[in-house]
Amino acid sequence: MNIRLIIALFYLGLSSAFAQTKVSGFVYDEFNEPVSFANIVFKGSTEGTITNENGKFYLESDDSWDGLVISFIGYETLNVPLEKKVNYNLKFTLKEETAELNAVLIVSGKQSKKNNPAIDILKKIWEHKRSNGLKQFKQYEYDKYEKVEFDLNTIDSALIKSKLFKGMEFVFNEVDTSNVTGKTYLPIFINEAVSKVYGDNVINKTKEDLLGNKNSGFSDNQIIIDFIDDLYSDFSVYDNYMKFFDKSFVSPLSTTGVNTYNYVLADSSFIDNKWCYNIIYYPRRKNELTFKGDFWVADTTYAIKEINLQASKSANINWIKEIYIEQEFEVLSDSLFLVTRDYMLSDFAFNKKEKSRGVYGKRTTLYNNYKFDIEKDKKFYDAEVYNFDKDIYNRDDEFWSENRLEDLNKDEKGVYKMLDTLKTVKKFKRLYNLGSILASGYIEFNTLPLDYGPVFSTFGYNEVEGIRLRTGGRTYFGPNDLWRLEGFLAYGFDDDKFKYGISGKWLIDKKSRLIISGGNRRDIEQIGASLTTSTDVLGRSLASSSVIGTSTNDKLTNINLTSLAVEAEPWRNVIFRLGGNYRTLESASPTFSLDYNTPTGIASEIKQFESNLSVSYFPGRKMTGFGVERRVANDYYSRLFAQITRGDKSLFNSDFDYTKVQFSYTQPWQMGGFGRLNTTFEAGKTFGEVPLGLLSVIPGNQSYFSIYNTFSQLDFYEFVSDTYASFHFEHNFNGRLFSRIPFLRKLNLREIVSVRGVMGSITDENVALSNVPSNPNNIELVAPSNEPYYEYSLGVGNIFKVLRIDFNFRGNYKDNALYPEARKFGVTGSFGFYF
Repeated sequence: MNIRLIIALFYLGLSSAFAQTKVSGFVYDEFNEPVSFANIVFKGSTEGTITNENGKFYLESDDSWDGLVISFIGYETLNVPLEKKVNYNLKFTLKEETAELNAVLIVSGKQSKKNNPAIDILKKIWEHKRSNGLKQFKQYEYDKYEKVEFDLNTIDSALIKSKLFKGMEFVFNEVDTSNVTGKTYLPIFINEAVSKVYGDNVINKTKEDLLGNKNSGFSDNQIIIDFIDDLYSDFSVYDNYMKFFDKSFVSPLSTTGVNTYNYVLADSSFIDNKWCYNIIYYPRRKNELTFKGDFWVADTTYAIKEINLQASKSANINWIKEIYIEQEFEVLSDSLFLVTRDYMLSDFAFNKKEKSRGVYGKRTTLYNNYKFDIEKDKKFYDAEVYNFDKDIYNRDDEFWSENRLEDLNKDEKGVYKMLDTLKTVKKFKRLYNLGSILASGYIEFNTLPLDYGPVFSTFGYNEVEGIRLRTGGRTYFGPNDLWRLEGFLAYGFDDDKFKYGISGKWLIDKKSRLIISGGNRRDIEQIGASLTTSTDVLGRSLASSSVIGTSTNDKLTNINLTSLAVEAEPWRNVIFRLGGNYRTLESASPTFSLDYNTPTGIASEIKQFESNLSVSYFPGRKMTGFGVERRVANDYYSRLFAQITRGDKSLFNSDFDYTKVQFSYTQPWQMGGFGRLNTTFEAGKTFGEVPLGLLSVIPGNQSYFSIYNTFSQLDFYEFVSDTYASFHFEHNFNGRLFSRIPFLRKLNLREIVSVRGVMGSITDENVALSNVPSNPNNIELVAPSNEPYYEYSLGVGNIFKVLRIDFNFRGNYKDNALYPEARKFGVTGSFGFYF
């Protein structure tokens, strides 16, 4: 080991020993059973914690203390002297106190709601929660300071000596110990943000103006900043459900909490001259999204003074071993309690074993300078910042010293210095670049304003092209470029043809986000995989290159598309787009026909100019960036889309006149403790006579992947329509049902139920237009007009934490004369990393 590292660690441990008191251990009863949720406090202080389900605890203080007080209802209080500053793995035994045995006791399973003073107090909290905090004012504003830190935890000699950190050993000079878990950790990233927050409870709108942002070495990496913002969204303990990592946890203050938690009135005391009750809560059942902990509540306003929440070890959530939250509230008047400090720690790890190594994510949020009932114009909340202000990300030390509501400790100050040094190490640069490639899909060239990629599209396969190789790239000066060029070149080994695409876009006006775009693509595509015709000159569906499938994927089309469009966003998340495109379509396979009848004979190629006008609305969507391409910072928002397309025979020697109207609406629904529901409705109609290549094909799915908004038991072109209406419902119960089955409980599986259906029709004129009996590869056009076609799926998710399997059943049209081999049952799956 490096001698400097030994010396640094020695002095670090020496200084910590003099400055801190650290205690860890276990609490048992006289029968050697662990005592869960026992109170552990440094004697003579208010600094404390509670034991977990296994009776384990860790407690740390920056001050020196010479004793512990261990207490719990029904047991004698234990006073323990501390002879040393650091005491690990201690064992304590609590004795039953007979005089207290008639008090409220901890029970497992269902707890009686009668004669429980804790539940009586909880009901008072429900009655008063609407009059507590910011909700009692029409408008509010406050200053907000947020600090997020990521730490590598469970530092040991094996990690220090590992090849991963060879040449970077100096980083371990910053090793410290968590005051929540007692584990050693190494700070690796810190992000600070100062902002002003405004809210209006009358119109239910909020706005946050960022005044300063600073992080350790990656100030221009918006992907990291977006990830942090989405990871640690704001919450209120008064809400029935609190959303963390895309999961809804039942709040201990929920009006349904008595069905989820047990409550115990443990103590009462003065806090800031207010008499408060201390209530311990813990979950009734395992494997549900719940917390354990305690809170202090005032006896007159029934407002929360302090609360801590720790996610249950058995909670059905992946990649996270610990979630710990503390909130502190300040008494501004006899009837006003406002949150002043919010602390959250998450332990990200591959498994939940005690000794597993992972990464801490810690967020500290401080609130100050509250002001109320200052009304602002409604437009104030919709106004957006249109320019990237580099000054916000380059504030000087004076700004931070004035606006930090909490000083950085020595470890956090060391992160900035350590990361500045680490950026000069070549090995670290390579690791960082690898992470950037996995996140963006592009390889950056530092010497050129170009990125190579997307790397995940390099390889493909279908029956026409065989093995397909693709190379591509884009211009990239920075994340807020006002213009961008992209292109690709692909080659199929079986058809021995090159394909290409090139596109460009230019942001002309930042305020209205006026963008001009255009391009050209020649490619092979499966156009029967979506009801809405794509105008993306570089886009290509998974159906075009699925390596293996349930049946032959030979119904592919040669497409030559040229597109020009202008779009604008006059109001937030409302986008208008006016475009024109010219495309030629012809079959790419000798076993598939796009032939159609003409007055002079049979034609095999469609030449068509289309103009389209669309409007898209994304309520609740959050975007980041100020360039021609922005990034979506969240995924929980609605999508409304409407489009009218006009095919004009008089322009560019086109073949058909027609008008197509389409509408779709996608809405995710967070169902609290019952999981998440996704719904999509779509409808469309084509006016005029058009051949197969311009009709609306009901999207089949011949791959073994579960693809939302397609029909898993339909082959491509099995149903074709000119008028259609479809729906897709998919509900993920997040393990709520499986958690009640004993032998399945520990597997943390998640149940998914899906139902999807479509009804459509096709006119006799359109059928006749594409009916070419002389071609043996001609498709007979059929629409689900007699009754809606439907299918349903029963899925099991979270298998090995990454796999989902769906069992798909065809509901009707099982004995289809045109498709005697119609698939009645199938299995599809998907991979993904989900919390």
